[in-house]
Amino acid sequence: MLSAAPIGVFDSGIGGLSVLRHISAQLPHEALLYVADSGFAPYGDKPEAVIVERSLAIADFLLRQGVKALVVACNTATAAAIKALRAQYPALVLVGVEPGLKPAAALTRSKIVGVLATDITLKSAKFAQLREQTSADSGVRFLPQACIGLVDQIEKGELHSADTALLVQRYVAPLIAQGADTLVLGCTHYPFVQALIDEVLLRGSDDAVNVVDTGQSVARQLARLLAERGLRTTTQTDGSLQAFTTGSHSALANAFAQLLKLHPPVMRMAAETARTTAG
Repeated sequence: MLSAAPIGVFDSGIGGLSVLRHISAQLPHEALLYVADSGFAPYGDKPEAVIVERSLAIADFLLRQGVKALVVACNTATAAAIKALRAQYPALVLVGVEPGLKPAAALTRSKIVGVLATDITLKSAKFAQLREQTSADSGVRFLPQACIGLVDQIEKGELHSADTALLVQRYVAPLIAQGADTLVLGCTHYPFVQALIDEVLLRGSDDAVNVVDTGQSVARQLARLLAERGLRTTTQTDGSLQAFTTGSHSALANAFAQLLKLHPPVMRMAAETARTTAG
């Protein structure tokens, strides 16, 4: 595998851009390919089998583009499909994301941590194992909160709307009322409504509340694995960025511009282009 090969990053939609920005900052010389599977978003309300199928299909597409590493920049896809991806591509540098329960346990003073995530993530065996182990090691009580509809609002670009603010209030306020002094953003979409979360925290707590986003940790893990395998690029020029979507070309282009102030080429990718496991 050539060190000059690109890194593939994918999410159900635009949420993975919150991880992509950390990867770009950590590895500024690497070429990056981003796939937004917006034609099937959100993943959080899909059966697990569908998420596994889509994840394998997109991984197959990115492998055909010659990627040297794959980042599953989606908590839901990681929870549902990372095991299948590792089985399918055992030699590939593969990094997933998971809710940052361990860093949250290190930060909390009250020993109560709220976890904001999709219903699929919170119901997954992977999350249950992580929660049980972290709680046993730290004595922290985790309060899981499924944020139904929040990803849809973010995908529509409604980062500051009244409807989005109501959803954030509905999901965050009860966690603070139960004594949580630390919140885990267990979906890569949620950092993009950090401002709305902060407003709820200011109204609901007299003390500072920690907010844990694992995007930076994912970028560091990716950099470490690439270095271990001798796959870090040797070029000193700025890395390139190309994007693909199974949804709206203009919506993804606008998201890049609005959220990251970037204007990469965006290609519309027919859903069937990413071959399914059946095809």
